[in-house]
Amino acid sequence: MVRTWPLRLTGSHMTTNESRSTASDVNPERDPLGMINGEGVITGTVVSSAVIAAAVGHLEETRLVIAILATAFIYWLAHLHARTLGDAVKHRTHPVDALKEALAETWPILAAALVPAVILIVTQLAGAEIRTAAWIAVITSTVLLTAYSFFAGRRGGLGLGGSLVSASVGAMLGILIIVLKAGLH
Repeated sequence: MVRTWPLRLTGSHMTTNESRSTASDVNPERDPLGMINGEGVITGTVVSSAVIAAAVGHLEETRLVIAILATAFIYWLAHLHARTLGDAVKHRTHPVDALKEALAETWPILAAALVPAVILIVTQLAGAEIRTAAWIAVITSTVLLTAYSFFAGRRGGLGLGGSLVSASVGAMLGILIIVLKAGLH
């Protein structure tokens, strides 16, 4: 038996016959925040906590928060742009329609990037030194990455074992950021 792939790569046809899941296709009970998957939440958390790990000690507190938010915003814009163009080409849709879809699916990058920044600010307001606040933000981000990855695995249909593997990968991302912070400072 010969398996044929539903991929056509001739001339102007660079499409697949597979249907595409959109934000409106996802059951709201399974995804109440419209996050679809853990991609944006994980990415936003990694970007924000990596900036904290790399920049703390090099920037004053206000500039550090600006660096976190600006980096996350620029990363999100790049991701939005790439996603819009990629979806427009891949799914042969108008770029404006692809942009609307990309906006709906990528906003969690920005929302999640705020969490480590808020943790940093709140810990400082509670009296912690900037380096201590940075450690708390990075460690909390590692815990969040682990949880986000576990729940994304569950939402994606993985069993307990698969979700634990997913959580382990999320934890490893956080641990790599901790190693980066320890190595730089």
